[in-house]
Amino acid sequence: MPDLNQLMALPGALASFEFTDKGELIKSNFTEGGGLDETALDLLSHVCVANTAIATMQARGWENMTGNKGFYPVEGFSMIGLDWTTVTHGQFGVVMENDKADIEAAYSALA
Repeated sequence: MPDLNQLMALPGALASFEFTDKGELIKSNFTEGGGLDETALDLLSHVCVANTAIATMQARGWENMTGNKGFYPVEGFSMIGLDWTTVTHGQFGVVMENDKADIEAAYSALA
């Protein structure tokens, strides 16, 4: 299980968070002045669950229709914005500044 404090030690980390399988925020850490708060992270948690559900549907459909395997189960994803990137795995996530983010380090810390 990822540690939210260790996620905050990643380069460019602005926030780390844990959410339920329904997208409700459980715990979070965020930097002061980083532009994120519990309200934003709660919304982001719902976005993470919704995107994982859509990606799961697509992965299962692709595997079933083509016979190609290895796309399911979906365990996490990245969402890249103009300034920030969110990386998730399971029910944990981290938000990082794009110009400082180490995406591979984030995936390793979350896995």
